[in-house]
Amino acid sequence: MADSDPNNAIRDDAPPGEDSILSSRGLEAFTRKVTTTASHLVGPGSDQAGNHYHNAMAQVHKQLRKPGIQRGMFTMARTTPTDLVRSKFSTSEIQSRALAYLPDDMLKNLPENENAYSLFQGFQATFPDLTQEGKKHRRKVSRGRKMLEDSPTTPDNPNHLNKLKKERSSLMHELEMLSIRKNMASCEIREIDNKIANLAGMRRIILERLAGLEQEEALLEHDIVDMEGRIEDAQILFDEAESIAAAVDTPNKSDDDDLVTDQDADEFMSKSIYEKLPSTSSTPSKKKHKTMKRKSMPILHEHFEPGFMIREIKAHADNITALDFDVPFGTLVTASMDDLVKVWDLNAGRCIGLLEGHTASVRALQVEDNILATGSMDATIRLWDLSKAHYDPQGSQFGRDDEDDDGMAFENPDDQPVDPPAGSMADCPLFTLESHMDEITTLHFRGNTLVSGSADKTLRQWDLVKGRCVQTLDVMWAAAQASVSIGTGEGTWRQTGRPPTASADFVGALQVFESALACGTADGMVRLWDLRSGQVHRSLVGHTGPVTCLQFDDVHLVTGSLDRSIRIWDLRTGSIFDAYAYDNPVTSMMFDSRRIVSAAGEDVVKVYDKMESRQWDCGAGITEADGGRQPAIVEHVRIKDGYLVEGRRDGHVGAWAC
Repeated sequence: MADSDPNNAIRDDAPPGEDSILSSRGLEAFTRKVTTTASHLVGPGSDQAGNHYHNAMAQVHKQLRKPGIQRGMFTMARTTPTDLVRSKFSTSEIQSRALAYLPDDMLKNLPENENAYSLFQGFQATFPDLTQEGKKHRRKVSRGRKMLEDSPTTPDNPNHLNKLKKERSSLMHELEMLSIRKNMASCEIREIDNKIANLAGMRRIILERLAGLEQEEALLEHDIVDMEGRIEDAQILFDEAESIAAAVDTPNKSDDDDLVTDQDADEFMSKSIYEKLPSTSSTPSKKKHKTMKRKSMPILHEHFEPGFMIREIKAHADNITALDFDVPFGTLVTASMDDLVKVWDLNAGRCIGLLEGHTASVRALQVEDNILATGSMDATIRLWDLSKAHYDPQGSQFGRDDEDDDGMAFENPDDQPVDPPAGSMADCPLFTLESHMDEITTLHFRGNTLVSGSADKTLRQWDLVKGRCVQTLDVMWAAAQASVSIGTGEGTWRQTGRPPTASADFVGALQVFESALACGTADGMVRLWDLRSGQVHRSLVGHTGPVTCLQFDDVHLVTGSLDRSIRIWDLRTGSIFDAYAYDNPVTSMMFDSRRIVSAAGEDVVKVYDKMESRQWDCGAGITEADGGRQPAIVEHVRIKDGYLVEGRRDGHVGAWAC
């Protein structure tokens, strides 16, 4: 700190914390300034003036004893003339200079600007008063144009020419301002486009991050299912060991008892895998087809635009006959006329393996969690547990490394698809259901109940716990009973209004829920069965062609037919709630909470949005039309939670965001 002596002060140019003593020359200069100022304030004469001088000097001396005042005074004494001139600027001039000044770091790396107009011109063009005046001027010119034409310019009236020139200049100026405003709007559009491109890039990065997270979820799900299978096998071995130990501890039986036990054991082993278990012991048998529900659901497809193609797979070499998947980016099963049934990993687009066992093409299938049911033209139904597949989701066994997968999981791989290893699905078969006399055309299961429809004109209900048929429903007998009940007196099959189609299945579609069964047949009838009584509860009449697909929820039943229509029925009243007509027969249909998708003999999928009440097309017929390749006709569609999978006649399968 500086002491109280006015001869001592801290210089501004001295380093911090370092005191310096004022030189005698500076002190003399400061004294002269103070004396000169005092001589102007105090004139010769009275004692009052002298007292005023002494009082003023005392106050000045008191203020000068403060260190802050000392620093300010000596700084001002060293001020250059240029700084003194700048200090005379007005407030507006100082503000203008402050705004106009830009540091050197801001002048570096300036972006290129293609705008031909300056910032001030843009300000002039958008100034409200000028714009309003220009509009008013145009209105005045339009109103006074006739008056100007009626009073031509003459030597006696030269003011008209000057007015015309002035108005022309005004119009030209307004035209120039409009051009500037157009250029500004164009620049704003380009700037917005750049921002959209940057946001699209950021969105792409986040989508890749989300795809990676869901891929990690799929790997964890696979590991959890594998671990649960190991725990289940270990539990079975542990139970068997306990039973053997208990048998060893029991007293020895007679020879006759041993003989009977051996015979019972042989008979026990000769039975099927499900019939050998007692009917009262349902717990062990349920373990054979226990479903493993996923603990997480993919959401990546929800962030794509509707109609975005997620993936296209060259699945088969012939027409797709059936397909189904469990969840978005989950497991897909496809069947074709080439007699192959393939299981796919939708997340990676790879074939997990081939399901072997049927002796003919599979016509119907359903996959729920890890359980798959397939119905074939060989009149058998087979059940499979897909969780027992030997498959590495990371792709190491397919000749792929994790380092090669730089893109998103849903993108198509550049290389050709690699065949899955042999025997990857060897442990998946559960059991075979044999009771139908002709090919299986449709099936549906829920819980432990499966219902199948066949070309032998029957519906069969199966108990998946015991693995056997528990009820047979004769469709022809039900139709005959319905004809007699309405008083026709004839037990004939109801003919449709259209000629019979050779490709139409007798039982085209069905769905079961607890004891309720809905069935669509080739006569165009939709019958609602009660499985408890085995009787038809209600018949829905409306279609004029074979019914090929149906699905119901709590309130509505949606059906598709070869009569080129989709009908929505109200289950409470049995009446038609709504109907949609197409140009071609409907071969497949499914709906989720928002959309109804259908295959109607075109290269696109017909989508009806129930929320917005509008129809639009989705499929390769739109995306590949510009490429010149004509896509094949879509035969089968499946949709779950906005994730659409469609199968075509050329064996291709496409996954879309819908």
